[in-house]
Amino acid sequence: MESMRPVQRTLLRDRAYEAIRDAIVAGELEPGAVVRDGDLAERLGLSRAPVREAFSRLVDEGLLESKPQSYTRVTPVVAADVRDAAAVVGAMHELATLVAVPRMFAADVQAMRAANERFAAAVRAGDVDGALRADDALHDVLVRVAGNHAAAATIARYTPLIRRLERRRFGESTCRSAGLHEQLIDACSAGHADDAVRITAEIWRTLADLADLADLDDGD
Repeated sequence: MESMRPVQRTLLRDRAYEAIRDAIVAGELEPGAVVRDGDLAERLGLSRAPVREAFSRLVDEGLLESKPQSYTRVTPVVAADVRDAAAVVGAMHELATLVAVPRMFAADVQAMRAANERFAAAVRAGDVDGALRADDALHDVLVRVAGNHAAAATIARYTPLIRRLERRRFGESTCRSAGLHEQLIDACSAGHADDAVRITAEIWRTLADLADLADLDDGD
């Protein structure tokens, strides 16, 4: 029984991290909002320890900022940070695509097509959450097939910074994304890795451009 305790603690920490991260990305915890471990622990039905561990990870990932003995609060959405994150995440997706395309099976391509159908339907319905989930599912096929754990971890770490901006500017890049997804899927289906990488780069360049166009406050 003793050996199970670290596993349980890890599960609780991850649960706290995912819940708080998702609330920040969704805007439920707004930029500048002060967060308290006791309040969130109560809301999540957890003790303070896993929430504090989640706070530390979220500070490291740029979603929270903390001043010792003073406050912990949600960071502002800063266009420069989004551009930096999009550049890194885009590069990792290009790497994953290059490695994955020669390894893909028909079922993988079909999973991407199904995800893009969900994406397009969500965009038409104005369903932000559904669109972003479907977009993640589409690109995750390539990340999974590539099997590069370092790339996958980097993508998971920095994508939430981008998603916060995408939610604010929903509709300004999503329509174009559906068409680019179709081109990407066709390139994957044909086994054209170079074309797939080029299209992947264009998809993430679109998100970087979105940051350039964003009229964001500085969080003050």
